[in-house]
Amino acid sequence: MEIIIDVQDVSLKIKEKDILSHVNLQCGRGEICGIIGRNGSGKTMLMKCICGFVRPTSGMVRVLEAQIGKEQDFISDAGIIIETPGFIPYYSGIKNLRLLASVQNKITEPQIKETMKKVGLNPDMKRAVRKYSLGMKQRLGLAQAIMENPDIMILDEPFNGLDKEGVLEMRGYFLEMKKAGKTILLCSHSAEDIEVLCDRVYEMEHGKLTGLNTIG
Repeated sequence: MEIIIDVQDVSLKIKEKDILSHVNLQCGRGEICGIIGRNGSGKTMLMKCICGFVRPTSGMVRVLEAQIGKEQDFISDAGIIIETPGFIPYYSGIKNLRLLASVQNKITEPQIKETMKKVGLNPDMKRAVRKYSLGMKQRLGLAQAIMENPDIMILDEPFNGLDKEGVLEMRGYFLEMKKAGKTILLCSHSAEDIEVLCDRVYEMEHGKLTGLNTIG
């Protein structure tokens, strides 16, 4: 299997505190990998290191053969949700997505609208994002992550705030992406999400990966 995300002996220290300690992780093409662990275990910070938002103190992160932080600053061709998705609160959902799409100009207006429908949002709704429910904001975050059909997805609690129907819909979409050869790395508090979706599961505790289980 072609390795797409390769984390090699990554450690991170902030203000003399060890946040990550000698972390090794791999995720291949057409694979969904999960990270489980308590709040504060280091999962989110590891994802930030993979994306290039935080530079590790030591070790190396390679994504699609490029070393993040040296050969390129940030991960490319990736859909990302880390922590709470941030949007301009007084714009509508589609206006926010239009602005994000204008950065690379890879997709058209009909594609943006189709993505919104796919995650259960009405693209014609004029409501400002500040008036969205938690679940609607999460759906909009998922829309921005998938709308450009990226090869890699980095998702921190992607189902947070979704109702049962929304969770089932998005699980199905992620499994379709896997079949299409996409690489997905996700964190979830839900054991069911992990069991249904993931090919391999890493357990994180106190900044260390303490186990690896291959499912199936």
